[in-house]
Amino acid sequence: MSTTAWFILIGCLMLARGLGAAGIARLPWTSAMAYLGVGLLLGPMFLGLFSFDLLQQAPLLETLTEIAVLISLFSAGVKMPVPFSLARWLPSLRLAWLSMAISVALVAAFACLVLGLPLGAGVLLGAILAPTDPVLATDVQLRHAGDSEQLRFILTSEAGMNDGSGFPFVMLGLGLLGLHELGPHGATWLWRDLFWASAAAIALGAACGALLAWLGWQVRAKEPKHAMLDDLAALGLIAFVYGVAMWLHAWGFLAVFFAGVALRQTELQLAGAPQDRQGLLQAEETHAVSATKPHASEVALTVSGESLVFKEHLERLSELTLVLLLGGTVTAAAWSWQAWSVALFLLLVARPASVMLGLLASGTSVRLQGLAAWFGVRGIGSLYYLSYAIAHGLPHGLARELADITLVVVILSIVAHGLTVKPLLERYWRK
Repeated sequence: MSTTAWFILIGCLMLARGLGAAGIARLPWTSAMAYLGVGLLLGPMFLGLFSFDLLQQAPLLETLTEIAVLISLFSAGVKMPVPFSLARWLPSLRLAWLSMAISVALVAAFACLVLGLPLGAGVLLGAILAPTDPVLATDVQLRHAGDSEQLRFILTSEAGMNDGSGFPFVMLGLGLLGLHELGPHGATWLWRDLFWASAAAIALGAACGALLAWLGWQVRAKEPKHAMLDDLAALGLIAFVYGVAMWLHAWGFLAVFFAGVALRQTELQLAGAPQDRQGLLQAEETHAVSATKPHASEVALTVSGESLVFKEHLERLSELTLVLLLGGTVTAAAWSWQAWSVALFLLLVARPASVMLGLLASGTSVRLQGLAAWFGVRGIGSLYYLSYAIAHGLPHGLARELADITLVVVILSIVAHGLTVKPLLERYWRK
């Protein structure tokens, strides 16, 4: 399609989504399913009006998905309830690390034993498919900053962390394929890619988020009053944290998520926000704080809160664009028995088993564990890892096989989770 046609198509979809928001919310499917349907209809599967070759355009797709995931991770971090509590976060931490590792191992074993892939390719495929998606899973994630509902919190924080915690396994898979240095007996991978890159990312993100919150507090507290461009400040924080993380060989996705968490937490603490019955700070009541905070009544505006709406708009745009491209990427040849078998194994076996094992003796209810086990939406994060691996030298034949499997898994996940999210959640809320 021509550039003009693309402008018209994207414009029509955005207009339809914007004007019909209320009606779409009542439909039994998600907006991502609608974008996917348009992409499949216009793509090589049906009309063939456009196509997107993932192998040839891997660097471009890597950049597009990278930006989308970064914005979504920051938004997810900002929505986390404040203050941080290890007891509240422990189930999410177990999902993001323990369940992640179990899922990678199960998919790798299936890929090696059933599909006949080499160990490195199996581990890489498991790492590509293991992370849950922060972009497409908006229906099951936190709706606003401070939302404390347990299921939404667990799924949002898991998605915020496992897009970074999956990176060590991507590098392990590439290393087993000879495309990344693992060191003797994997020692280099263990200390550099697993421990250092993860710990440094969390520390960097927390420090930078807290620092921006403090700087914003100082600027707004000065006389005469100084205005701030909160959207630009938040985007600057994302770019700075991600760039420094890459420079330090840390996982930038983790750093950006925890930057959002620390920014929100520090801002509310500086503003002296009151607590609700659960002990969570409530930003909307910052105007009523005590007089011990001399400028508290004037600091209702926060970088995290004021920039969140803009970030959510960017998320919707990236969801529309990337899911549309997804429909134009998959071909009829991709729907092989290998792709179908991996998708069914992941959604019906690997994800449920990894969640149940990860949350064993965690104190969470069986009903919550069951919903968390099902709502592991795969999407933009998996496309990023796939394009990252292809751009870093994955052999063409293997790249094509992994790409076909990943595309089918993501499409089936969008459809399966899109059709079930509303009825299952409505039943869950009623009970």
